[in-house]
Amino acid sequence: MAKPSVISTWVKLKKWDDEAIAKLNPGLKLPSQNIAVVRRADGSGTSFVFTSYLSKVNEEWKSKIGAGSTVNWPTGLGGKGNDGIAAFVQRLPGSIGYVEYAYAKQNNLAYTKLVSADGKPVSPTEDNFANAAKGVDWSKSFAQDLTNQKGENAWPITSTTFILVHKATNKPEQTAEVLKFFDWAYKTAGKKRMRWITRRCRKAW
Repeated sequence: MAKPSVISTWVKLKKWDDEAIAKLNPGLKLPSQNIAVVRRADGSGTSFVFTSYLSKVNEEWKSKIGAGSTVNWPTGLGGKGNDGIAAFVQRLPGSIGYVEYAYAKQNNLAYTKLVSADGKPVSPTEDNFANAAKGVDWSKSFAQDLTNQKGENAWPITSTTFILVHKATNKPEQTAEVLKFFDWAYKTAGKKRMRWITRRCRKAW
């Protein structure tokens, strides 16, 4: 398990049995192993979400590094894309990195619980991502920041993905099929959590 103060100083901690980590995991035998930080080498929305969260929970991070799709990382190995980070973490002993949820599931990566804005340990699950969105007033705007939201079992590093479609098009039949797909995806596939669709789409990209 980790809390904001530990996650936000992850680039400073050197060993997995550091006192800050041990205090959060009583009874767990931690190895005296070097921590290898893996971060994105390219610009990404994943980095933007992660660094936005770190900027919220740590003033030093906010003032020295800040939030962005690319930042001046103080340390770490650079991986290209979520796939690159996942590959590094899989083969590098003692490593830690950040990827989008689907990549963690697809690559069977271990993950941590995080202490939420309410001070409770929360696991990264689809239900807890939804919990992070429950307390947001969506009537104001769809451009809402879901990081570090209060609420029962709200995963603190949550974000939304937007689908943009032209309002006016010279290919109405094609646009209609696209809209039908997303209508089906939200109403049917989302409820059934059909992850195989996501995997096929990612392979096509």
